[in-house]
Amino acid sequence: MRILFLCLFVMGFLGSCVTQKTSSVDKQELSFEENEEGEYDIIVFDNQYEYYLNAIAKPITYYSESYLKAKNIIYVNEWNSRHSQPMRYDPNLYEVNIDYRQQIEYGHEFEYKLYNFFKFIEWKYKVKLDR
Repeated sequence: MRILFLCLFVMGFLGSCVTQKTSSVDKQELSFEENEEGEYDIIVFDNQYEYYLNAIAKPITYYSESYLKAKNIIYVNEWNSRHSQPMRYDPNLYEVNIDYRQQIEYGHEFEYKLYNFFKFIEWKYKVKLDR
C-alpha cells in the first residue's frame, strides 16, 4: 500500500511555477523511496533544496523525531487544505494531495527532510504554511 502511495505521490508531484516576468517553468519533483534498510527517503530535484539543507536548515540533531512528526502533521494538513482550494491558492504550487499517515514510522531522516521541504517551500516561494 505504501509503495502505491509513493508511486502516486511521485507521479503527481510535478510542481511547477510560472513567473509573471517570464514564461519559463521551474519544475520540481518530490519523491519518496524506501532505502535498503526499509526506511523512507525523500529526493527533491531542485538544486536550491540542497543549498537550503546545507546552508540554511538547522542540523538533523537539532530536532527530535516526535517534534518533526508533529510539525509535519500540521504542514501536511495545511498543504492539503490549500491543495483542495485551487481558486484561492496557486494550484501549480499545491499540485497534489499528500497522503501522510502519522501512524507510519517513516524515520527521523525522512521526517527531517519532509519538514525541511515545507520550510524550503516557505523560504523559496515566500508563503507561510504553519498558520
